[in-house]
Amino acid sequence: MAGSRLPRQLFLQGVAAVFMFAFASLYTQIPGLYGAEGILPARKTLRPQGKGRWQQLWETPTLLWEAPQLGLDTTQGLELLSLLGTLLALGALLLRQLRTLLVYLLLWAAYLSAYQVGQVFLYFQWDSLLLETGFLAVLVAPLRPRHHHKQAPQGGLAGALPHEDLPFWLVRWLLFRLMFASGVVKLTSRCPAWWGLTALTYHYETQCLPTPASWFTHHLPVWLHKLCVVATFLIEIAVPPLFFAPVRRLRLAAFYSQVLLQVLIIITGNYNFFNLLTLVLTTALLDDGHLTATPGNSHCKKTASSWPRTLLAVLSLLLEFTIYGLLAYGTVHYFGLEVDWEQHAVHSRTTFTFHQFSQWLKMVTLPTMWLGVASLTWELLTALWRWTQVRGWPRRLCTAVQLLIFGTATVALFVISLVPYSYMEPSTHGRLWTGAHRLFGTVEHLQLANSYGLFRRMTGLGGRPEVVLEGSYDGHRWVEIEFMYKPGNVSRPPPIVAPHQPRLDWQMWFAALGPHSHSPWFTGLVLRLLQGKEPVIRLIQNDVTKYPFHKQPPTYLRAQRYKYWFSHPGEQSQWWRRQWVEEFFPPVSLGDPTLDMLLRQFGLQDKSPPRARSSSNTLAQALHWVRRQLSPLEPSTLLWGLLAAVGAIRVVQALHSRPHSPRSSPPGKEEKHRPAPKKDSGAATKRAAPAPDNCTSSSQSPGRKK
Repeated sequence: MAGSRLPRQLFLQGVAAVFMFAFASLYTQIPGLYGAEGILPARKTLRPQGKGRWQQLWETPTLLWEAPQLGLDTTQGLELLSLLGTLLALGALLLRQLRTLLVYLLLWAAYLSAYQVGQVFLYFQWDSLLLETGFLAVLVAPLRPRHHHKQAPQGGLAGALPHEDLPFWLVRWLLFRLMFASGVVKLTSRCPAWWGLTALTYHYETQCLPTPASWFTHHLPVWLHKLCVVATFLIEIAVPPLFFAPVRRLRLAAFYSQVLLQVLIIITGNYNFFNLLTLVLTTALLDDGHLTATPGNSHCKKTASSWPRTLLAVLSLLLEFTIYGLLAYGTVHYFGLEVDWEQHAVHSRTTFTFHQFSQWLKMVTLPTMWLGVASLTWELLTALWRWTQVRGWPRRLCTAVQLLIFGTATVALFVISLVPYSYMEPSTHGRLWTGAHRLFGTVEHLQLANSYGLFRRMTGLGGRPEVVLEGSYDGHRWVEIEFMYKPGNVSRPPPIVAPHQPRLDWQMWFAALGPHSHSPWFTGLVLRLLQGKEPVIRLIQNDVTKYPFHKQPPTYLRAQRYKYWFSHPGEQSQWWRRQWVEEFFPPVSLGDPTLDMLLRQFGLQDKSPPRARSSSNTLAQALHWVRRQLSPLEPSTLLWGLLAAVGAIRVVQALHSRPHSPRSSPPGKEEKHRPAPKKDSGAATKRAAPAPDNCTSSSQSPGRKK
């Protein structure tokens, strides 16, 4: 059985990297989104209700309750949490000694604290996914740092704790829930674009923030777009059950299919840290043997084997071929794939109905839960068997306590996750054990388990709706307000933004899908722009001089709704085409009755001014200094610079830790410092002797076993 030590380390590093990007991206936007002069001031979300301290913390779990104890307001406390979270995540990414339970608990608590006051700008599925993944990282991370010499080479069990693989299994279960539900909801939504396999003919130009590659991908042949939709359904619905396959090669095939999908999404869309986080989850499908395998040594395995092992290998191979055959047959049959040799195309169509799919979903939802139960039971039995191999009663007692705690936590989280997982099939949800519902209801506000379903419906089938803000000094001559990232100027190419998430630009995309009354925060945005508040202006243009009203705020502000389409090939200097649709927000000015009425309706009026904090507070002054130093940098540039710095440090670490070649030392010194042979060295030599000539032991490093 291959171990999972290296995948766990890879997972912990990946979670640290995602936390670093998430905290850094949020930090750059705090003043404009949540400051006293921001769109939705965070101080309004934390109002003491006269409850006890611990009850208040449990109902609204955020460390920002303690900000006044440090002489900070809510916004300054949020900035402090984001900065500390960025630095702590950076440390965990670079230093193995910091990848401990306590560090990941602090990262999770800090992001949960921000989530509680983030309001609509922090209510994205990937924020919930990061919180759920972050809590799993708390369980996966060791209690204290371990030294390399205590680790078993090649994933062996020596030095490994019996419970270590249990929390890591929950990562695989989370990946299954995420992908399977994302595929299922596309069909349960009855979206005609998904059922007609034409979703990708709209997706690239109607997604929130396209990339330059989106323009080129959009102009691919329609038959290829439809084939890609079929591949998406295959990867998201048919492949995820293979995450729990007993055959290792099936799990690896599932891993590479998921990686392929996420990489293609990264290339063709700016989805901040979401796809990176999904890639981090896929590490649960790997093992030490795969990560340490080298192509040159793949043929060095012993050929002699007992007949039960040979029979098992043959049965595994037959199972693989059977599953691949079923996947191929099901894809061709249910999506009517036909090769058109004359047109050099592959035609496809759905051959099943919504009723048939609903019956199939009702039939498989409960069995997928039992599949999870069976897989978890196997992990529990494996952990119990490993515990029986522990020697020494003191150590056995200690590992038994750890196994009991982490085993109970794993089972409890699995049971909790069944509730949101079953949302996609109502009848199964109603038949769940009532205890699971009660347990989920108790911890729901902690974001320990969530329901997922990305790209449920394809929007913008008749053109991409886009809101364009306009300002004026006289009410007659209007000037468009250009955002840094979202489409506006038809001649500007789509930017590359990830892993940064411009949260205002994202919400502008959602606002364009309906009337402005469905997005109350938009009225707050209009108010702050009429007031000329610089923190909000920096969300639109980080370089304030590029904002058309940087010298004096506009007297009037309005918003128009347009429809955008990608330009056709051959249209020079244009990436977009657009057409005016209607007025989105009426012209208003400060003191306008319409604006005042909307502010009262949505509770956005500042009834009580923020309490002034002492300017002599050293911590507040330090936060202000850091903000002043970083504010000139564009957020996406700041994150890419952070990524480049991490890459440079890792290169230096790798060069510093590289073992010196024996050739670099004089022969005399090499012999002088060579350790004396131990008594068992002869036995080790005898064990290595039967190896073939082309796989001699000299090609292996001394600390690694075959």
